[in-house]
Amino acid sequence: MPKIEHLALYCRNLEAMRFFYMAYFGAQCNEKYVNSTKGFESYFLTFDEGSRLELMAKTSIIEGEKPGFEQLGYTHMAMSVGSKDEVDRLTEALREDGFVVVGECRTTGDGYYESVVLDPEGNRIEITV
Repeated sequence: MPKIEHLALYCRNLEAMRFFYMAYFGAQCNEKYVNSTKGFESYFLTFDEGSRLELMAKTSIIEGEKPGFEQLGYTHMAMSVGSKDEVDRLTEALREDGFVVVGECRTTGDGYYESVVLDPEGNRIEITV
C-alpha cells in the first residue's frame, strides 16, 4: 500500500527551520548530513505518528516565488495537534513569538478546525485538530 514517506523543503536557514519544527511541533531530528562536494546539507525530522520532513540546503539553489503567497505547486503542510484548544494555544504562542498568522482559527467549509501560520521561511503551515 503506497504512503507518503516524507516531504522535503529546500531552506535558506536550515538551523532556524529545524528549530521551528522541533520546538513547536515536537519533531525529533537526526544528525546533519553533509555532502561538501555538492554543497548539500540536510536533516530528517520525524513526528510522533512517523511522518517525516526533510529539510535541505544546497548552495546552487536559487530563490523562488515570494514566501507566504499562494502559487502553483506546493501550497501548505497540515500539522494535526489533536484538539481545538491546542490549535488555539499553539497559534497564539506562535503569534507571540513573532510568527505571522495568515489565517485565524476557524472551522473551514470542509469541516477542518484550523489556523494558518508561516514558518521561518514563509511556508504555509495549517495547524489542525
